[in-house]
Amino acid sequence: MITEITDQNFDEETKEGVVLTDFWATWCGPCRMQAPILDELSSERDDVKFTKMDVDQNPKTPQSFGIQAIPTLLIKKDGEIKERVVGFHPKDQLNQILDKYAK
Repeated sequence: MITEITDQNFDEETKEGVVLTDFWATWCGPCRMQAPILDELSSERDDVKFTKMDVDQNPKTPQSFGIQAIPTLLIKKDGEIKERVVGFHPKDQLNQILDKYAK
């Protein structure tokens, strides 16, 4: 399951464990391609929390991280940013990245 988060609850929702946040927008084609892959991963992996944030409705958080291209996936572990993945990525590549932090 993917949790929809906002500027207001971003810090709270991403402060513990391994959390992947998908920064996306409804008009973004690559974001729409990435979404089903993230849905699949979220149902297969219970060692990672999956969240997503609409950058049009929540401009503060993406701006604070200097996110200029979407989709951008931000991976945090215990509140600390570990990796930033920009653009569309296939499932096995995302699994490999997540394995570095969530084993």
